[in-house]
Amino acid sequence: MPNLTTNYLGLDLSSPIIAASSGLTDSIEKLIELEVHGAGAIVLKSLFEEEIIMEMDEQMLAMTSRPYVYPETFDYMDEDPKEDTVRKYLRLIQEAKSAVSIPIIASINCVSAQKWTYFAQEIEKAGADAIEINLFVLPTDMNRTGDENEQIYYDVLKTVKEQVAIPVALKISPYHSNLSNLISRLDEMAVDGVVMFNRFYSPDFDINNLTVTSGQVLSSSDDYKNSLRWTGIMSERLKCSIAGTTGIHTSESIIKHILAGADAVQLASILYKNGPEYIDILNKEIFSWMEKQGFKSLQEFKGKMSQNKSNDPAAFERVQFMKQFRNFVM
Repeated sequence: MPNLTTNYLGLDLSSPIIAASSGLTDSIEKLIELEVHGAGAIVLKSLFEEEIIMEMDEQMLAMTSRPYVYPETFDYMDEDPKEDTVRKYLRLIQEAKSAVSIPIIASINCVSAQKWTYFAQEIEKAGADAIEINLFVLPTDMNRTGDENEQIYYDVLKTVKEQVAIPVALKISPYHSNLSNLISRLDEMAVDGVVMFNRFYSPDFDINNLTVTSGQVLSSSDDYKNSLRWTGIMSERLKCSIAGTTGIHTSESIIKHILAGADAVQLASILYKNGPEYIDILNKEIFSWMEKQGFKSLQEFKGKMSQNKSNDPAAFERVQFMKQFRNFVM
């Protein structure tokens, strides 16, 4: 009988489907529902670097403004009885570990390796099974080189890995001059996993009111192709885990990612649309496909269609349309 177990970041998952960081993963009630419906792991809603630094600075300012403050009172996590955003996040981790049995992955959204990185230790102490760092620097500074922008990735990874023993994954963007080199270097630095790829907020224009608005927030079912391409290219070349994300809406796109070499996938948009119970349907459909194909485990077909094993490896690197448009009919 087929089973859906997989290993991601060194963690044993009962299903390759991970609930991605979102508003669906910000409370104990929601986490329990995700587990009940078959999620293999959960990435908590992200805490932002700015939130950590702002609240740390506020605490430090409050303490230094008081008379007769001794150095040992600078215990940021315990000094003030008011529960701020940071401590609520740590409490969520602690309560999640008591409420569900599947792995809980904390998430930090950051743009630098500055003061916030001490917080990785607090996440580990709270009981998180791993940390996912959601990192992207929009290259708008014309005085910074591509190498300088990418150095931030290496600095963040190095700093956080020095702080904790739990696995660390990086959720990255595809927008790099040499993406394969970036991922390879992260792998050499012992990143535990790479999540491909970030989905970003994009501005749009309201042409009637001449205002800037938000673009499409949720992914579409065809957005998975870039993640699939790069999973297939990199999967046989890395020691670390790979998770695909963005636009993965169906059991078919999940199966494709595993065929390309992914250890797991992360879902958010489709769960907003169909609810956590949709995970049950996806798991059953994957199970049914495996029975029809004669596969008893994910490992039997994981990477079976990666670039290294493909009968058309050049197709992974082909980026220009050729004969497709020649015979294309509307």
